[in-house]
Amino acid sequence: MPVKKRKPKLAVWKFASCDGCQLSLLDCEDELLAIADAVEIAYFPEATRAVVRGPYDLSLVEGSITTPHDAERIHRIRRSSKYLVTIGACATSGGIQALRNFKNVNEFISLVYAHPEYIETLKVSTPIAYHVSVDFELQGCPINKRQLVELISAYLHDRKPNLPAHSVCVACKRRGTVCVMVAHGTPCLGPVTHAGCGAICPAYHRGCYGCYGPNESPQTASLAARFEALGMGHADIARAFRLFTANAEAFRHESEAHEHEA
Repeated sequence: MPVKKRKPKLAVWKFASCDGCQLSLLDCEDELLAIADAVEIAYFPEATRAVVRGPYDLSLVEGSITTPHDAERIHRIRRSSKYLVTIGACATSGGIQALRNFKNVNEFISLVYAHPEYIETLKVSTPIAYHVSVDFELQGCPINKRQLVELISAYLHDRKPNLPAHSVCVACKRRGTVCVMVAHGTPCLGPVTHAGCGAICPAYHRGCYGCYGPNESPQTASLAARFEALGMGHADIARAFRLFTANAEAFRHESEAHEHEA
């Protein structure tokens, strides 16, 4: 009698985040049924209360590290995971909560909480890769669900994920969207931002906000010079690079350069 092959164990973990990237997986509908049939969903509190002990073949991690407890927890997850993939802006670059990295977090705590002495947090919000080795980073705020399905399929079949490496500008060209920066002088992060959203904002005459983080070779200094030519001051340029992926290295360095000039 043939031995039944064991299904790979999939675990989905949450740290500091809004749950949007996990919801993207749940929103896969038909694709999720195929995934559930191909793997054993061992840990995914957003979808099921069932818990299967590790080790895990593939761990998907959403969220950034913002507390001492989380900094310890991610190491336990890494040790129990064959592959660890970060999903979303929070896990890959610290997320919007990384805006704290540029200020004194204790000032925020004193303004928000009635009893700051009960709050235990780190001074900075950092991506998962700052703490443990990561096998792949899937960017987005939130992630593209089709890219997530492709990534899971790739790891289940021991192949490299087939994901786009071009910028949002290419996506604009493909959907026939007129460049908002050339045509209207609207500041846009599209030239330095990784594709994946389908260039939604430029299609509605808004500049790209950089939700998918910097692409492989972001020429941020050149883009910042263009912003200056459009009349933006240094403080506005610094803010432009500090949105959903503020702690991504290329965006962080460019924003800090203009903050010092402001």
